Amino acid sequence: MNVFTLITLLLVGASLLAYLNTRFLKLPDAIGVMVLSLLFSLAMLGLNAIAPSLLEQVRQGVGQIDFGEVLFDVMLSFLLFAGAFHTDAARLRVERRSVMLFAFVGVLLSTFFVGTGLYYIGNGLGFELPYLLCLLFGALISPTDPIAVLGILAKFRLPESVKINIVGESLFNDGVGVVVFATIYEMVVGGTDTVTLGHISLTFLEEAGGGVLFGLALGYLLYWLLRSINHYQTEVLLTVAGVMGGYLLAQQLHISGPLAMVVAGLLVGDKARQDAMSHQTEEYVDKFWELIDSILNALLFVLIGLELLVIPFGNGPWTIYLLVILLVLLSRYLAILIPFTLARRWLDLDANAPLMLTWGGLRGGLSVAMALSIPESIPQKAFIVTITYVVVLFSVIGQGLTMERLIRRLYPTSD
Repeated sequence: MNVFTLITLLLVGASLLAYLNTRFLKLPDAIGVMVLSLLFSLAMLGLNAIAPSLLEQVRQGVGQIDFGEVLFDVMLSFLLFAGAFHTDAARLRVERRSVMLFAFVGVLLSTFFVGTGLYYIGNGLGFELPYLLCLLFGALISPTDPIAVLGILAKFRLPESVKINIVGESLFNDGVGVVVFATIYEMVVGGTDTVTLGHISLTFLEEAGGGVLFGLALGYLLYWLLRSINHYQTEVLLTVAGVMGGYLLAQQLHISGPLAMVVAGLLVGDKARQDAMSHQTEEYVDKFWELIDSILNALLFVLIGLELLVIPFGNGPWTIYLLVILLVLLSRYLAILIPFTLARRWLDLDANAPLMLTWGGLRGGLSVAMALSIPESIPQKAFIVTITYVVVLFSVIGQGLTMERLIRRLYPTSD
């Protein structure tokens, strides 16, 4: 199949699943689409005994899709910019201390806890897992994705501080997670003999710091361009060009494109809305990015569901899958609780926040894409990809579908 055929089939499939969810299941958009996509994949696997050739054709079609390339090079820049553009930047400024604390310190702590725990669990069960590879898994599974839970949060009167922390932290920890993953990835592939602690620290600072500074520059450039004209068609086009061109340039400069998109999106969504856009332009730009966000998220969760057809489960050790799910949840809770406890006096969060942020911190396509990007030369790649996929499935479906019950329990007056 050529590229156009693949895109067409994915769009048709995503729209059909979105319709079925809206018409019948009535689940939150991302969760419903992913559930239906998984059911389709399971149905195809069930047809293996009847029509193995049909299953093989579908597998080949899905196998042609480079999930990592599609997400990293196409979807991620748009999704992060759109998410940041629609975030309440004024409220985020109020919660900036907790958001930055959880996004930076939380990701590092989670990476360490998950990596160390997996090392002892895996080797205790007879798997030969190098510690650096376990840390790599910790880095790729630590970033959270708010998309699946936003529809649920919108239905309840949760404290605004909790809502903005879930959304804001996930925007920034995506970028931080990618930087941490890339740093450890270099150590795994290049070997520890060729990578020093100073090199790691410098790489992290260049990627993260460079991404933030570049995002500020890009955001102010877009602000100036939008302010100098009043033509909504051109202004929508400028935002698209800024995202695509800015992300491409960030990659060429070897700085964090995800962090750059978050910072630029926040700046344009706040400052440009107030001073650079007419009411008509603001409405069109807002609706355009809302639509882009919806389409790409539908496609993303369809792709996650379809990956079931090509993930190498085999006769997997289900005991370790369950243990890894529990490990990731516990690590997430500790990574939130420790900085929350140490900085409690400076944070505007209630005592239920750590549990809410833990259960609301869903994993998504970014984790799967990073796992798939691990080179085939790593013998344990199939295992890492499989446990990543299992955690993501539990996260989106298990946590996502029980979110309402938890909210009602923690915040009884939220309805």
